Amino acid sequence: MAKPREDRLKIREEVAALKRQRTLDAATDLFYDKGYTNTTLDDVAEVLGVTKPFIYANFGSKSALLTEICSLGVHGALEQIEFVLAQDLPPAEALRLFVPRYVTAILRRQKSIAINIREEKNLEPADAERLAELRQRFMSRVESLLAAGKEAGDIQVSDPRVSAFAIVGAVSWATFWFNPAGTLSVAQIADRMTLVILNLVRDGRSAADVA
Repeated sequence: MAKPREDRLKIREEVAALKRQRTLDAATDLFYDKGYTNTTLDDVAEVLGVTKPFIYANFGSKSALLTEICSLGVHGALEQIEFVLAQDLPPAEALRLFVPRYVTAILRRQKSIAINIREEKNLEPADAERLAELRQRFMSRVESLLAAGKEAGDIQVSDPRVSAFAIVGAVSWATFWFNPAGTLSVAQIADRMTLVILNLVRDGRSAADVA
């Protein structure tokens, strides 16, 4: 007897999630194209064909929208490194698994990453602090992976911390030059960047082996 009620609740949750996603997508496009300060909630509502109360029902404010958008890339990157580390692989093998997954996750959130880089200054202090903690957690895991590889002798880096920042910086910057309508797909870019990064840390395999 309870199943119809459960079905209604599930449908209601799915509708709510769809509304949130539509709002996020519209705001992401506008923040990316026009900038955060030049975009109003009226602009977002106009794109969606709704009124501002629709947006307020899903996000309490424009700054809440920015925080959610900025957090997508950080969470996506963190999910990838934590997934790879959970496999308990040798460091070099873990790195080879991580890099293409990381590049793919970042490029699929291209606009969110670019907005995060450009608009971080507009985050509320508490939100900026939370995102900084997530980024630090991610960076520490990448650094730990490189350090473990250096200790094991299968990843050759002189400074795991600097190398971690170099890798993350290169991948993050790709969001500014990658063209989704270009000749190379996300998967192709991920493969080619993986070759570059693995050659950078010289994990003991040749580019031909990796390919």
